[in-house]
Parts: sequence; structure tokens; C-alpha cells
Amino acid sequence: MEKKIIINIGRQFGGGGLGVASELGKKLGIPVYDSELLQKAAQDSGFSATLFEQSDEKRRIFSLSSIFTSIYSAPAENYMSDKGLFEMQCETIRKIAQQGSAIIVGRCADYVLRDLDCTLNVFLTSPLNVRVERICERHDLSTEKAENLILQKDKAREEFYNYYTFSNWGVASTYDLCLDSSILGIEGTADFIIDFAKKSGRL
Repeated sequence: MEKKIIINIGRQFGGGGLGVASELGKKLGIPVYDSELLQKAAQDSGFSATLFEQSDEKRRIFSLSSIFTSIYSAPAENYMSDKGLFEMQCETIRKIAQQGSAIIVGRCADYVLRDLDCTLNVFLTSPLNVRVERICERHDLSTEKAENLILQKDKAREEFYNYYTFSNWGVASTYDLCLDSSILGIEGTADFIIDFAKKSGRL
């Protein structure tokens, strides 16, 4: 690739975000960061990956002693807020962007990298019935449980994004491009994003 590009993908749960990101990574030959970002943040910070996984796109407070030891009760300074973990994660996102082209799924990456001119911010959605079907297949759940999980995940992602970015998760004006991945399918959606990136001068 001649140009550096960072594609940040926001997504509804079951909206095809990771699938589209993976297709983009294959077609463009650039790395994709989803849960991998959490592992990298843990390595960069020296904290347990479990902390980042438990706080992933949520707002909570964790005791470091509950992760590292159960022998004693932790004093106040042993507590790490989700804000502290978020700041560490932001630093990892910035390091990834400095290294070259990348595709980053979720984690407020569009906000974290808002000052870069090489970013393309995309939001992916699908009708609820399509997302329910995807989640049923992916997690072997009943329709009712899948729908409840979708509502729970989307609520958590919205609260997380809106809290840290002072913006609006899933609202069209927040992104460069919003797509229903069920219309063109996973690969077709990836192709559309690439075409959009070329026509907009990002590629």
C-alpha cells in the first residue's frame, strides 16, 4: 500500500464488524486489531490481560488484588478504575497507528485517533433479526437469549463510547460511513469500504 490508512470500525453486536474487518485485512494486507488490542495493551502496560478483558467496552472498577492475589485485602491504591485502563488502551491504539496501516475494531479508536488525517471511521449495523440469527449460530443460543445478549452488549458499548468520547455511538454524523452489512454481505461490505476509501482519497 502506498498510503497509510487506519480504518476504525464501530459496530452493533452481531453487525458483522469483526467479519468485515477480517476481510478488509485480507484484501488490504494490513493487520486487524480486535481482542488482539487488549493483549497488546496488557503487554505494553505490564498489567494482566484479564483486567483489560473484564473492562473491555464497559465502565467498572476492579481490584488489582483480585487478579494477582487473594491472600490479603487490597488497600485503596491497589484499585484500578476502568478510566485508567482506558487511558492505557488509548496509548496502545496510538502506538499501533504510529507503526503503519491498521484496522481497529471498536474501543473508541475513532475518537482516540481523531487528530490523524489518515483515518476512515466506519459504523456497521444490521437489522435485529439478522443479528439475532448470527449470534444464535455463533454462540449456540436460543432466539430469546441471543436478543437479550445483543441488547445488553449494545447498551454497554453505547454507554462506554458516549462516556469517553463525549459523542454519540452509532449516530451517522459521528462517522465517515455507516453501512448495513446484511445488504452486500461481509465480503461485499468490505469491498464497498475499500472503494469508498479510494474515492475519498484515503487509499
